[in-house]
Amino acid sequence: MVVLGTGGTIAGQSALLNDNIGYVAAQVGVEALMAAIPGLADLVTGYELVFEQVAQVDSKDMDETVWCRLAQRTADALAQPDVQGVVITHGTDTIEETAFFLQAVLPAKKPVVMTCAMRPASALSPDGPQNVLDALSVAMDARATGVVVVCAGVVHAADRVQKIHTYRLDAFSSGEAGPLGWVEEGQVRWSVTPMPGAQPLWDVAALPAADAWPQVEIVMNHAGATGAVVQALVQSGVRGLVAAGTGNGTLSQSLTAALQQAMARGVRVVRTTRCPLGPVMAPPQVAGSAPMADLIPIAQGLSPVKARVALQLALMDLPPAP
Repeated sequence: MVVLGTGGTIAGQSALLNDNIGYVAAQVGVEALMAAIPGLADLVTGYELVFEQVAQVDSKDMDETVWCRLAQRTADALAQPDVQGVVITHGTDTIEETAFFLQAVLPAKKPVVMTCAMRPASALSPDGPQNVLDALSVAMDARATGVVVVCAGVVHAADRVQKIHTYRLDAFSSGEAGPLGWVEEGQVRWSVTPMPGAQPLWDVAALPAADAWPQVEIVMNHAGATGAVVQALVQSGVRGLVAAGTGNGTLSQSLTAALQQAMARGVRVVRTTRCPLGPVMAPPQVAGSAPMADLIPIAQGLSPVKARVALQLALMDLPPAP
């Protein structure tokens, strides 16, 4: 079993035991983090754990450079016949984006289990140790495949998971689809018989260096939204835009016009919603001219941040996964 560390709150420290907010993230190395977990040796009896510090960042600062390194190191580990699965420690702020990216480029036959914490390692009662034990339990389960996120005893699919709370330990949701399962006393109770993990769309080996990734930004519709941000981004050379619309992906007239102008200049634009639940639904086709917003392609069922990842990968024109 390979454990890859990337930093985050789970590796954070504070001078005060009761400080769960003002800590500094990404301070404890993954090997030291794992060594401090009570009961770890009993859980993984019969398994060899191999640790690697792929990055040490606060996940609010996660970027494509780390993604490329993490994807390649994970792929290398999964290719080893004696590796059953990979566990990745990560910060909570962007774990849903990293999980979605990894799902898009990694083979799905073995489990890649991401986990995190809402309290730092130095907390009086940290949640990281239990989350790691739960993640290992999922990785050791013969039915687990593909990329999942485990937090607070809940197993989430990479394409469903969203952080929905700023502070509580159970900060994630799988939305209307619900979780894949739960970890209870080291045993995984699946909500359905797990199907094989989502098949990757792109070949991880073909990923370009991070500085060659296309710039894709998110713009949001809101009361008083204009096209000024879109115009500025187009002038800066943006390659793609994700429009986080209100409600069913609705956009103001000014923002719609600016996005249409961007599309005319070769910028790829997709539309989603800032609502946490529900996909954007296309209206029925009717005779006559359609509203301009209806001409902007819909990001099928994806949140704005995941739609951004998908658009970045699509713009790179990568070969399909082997």
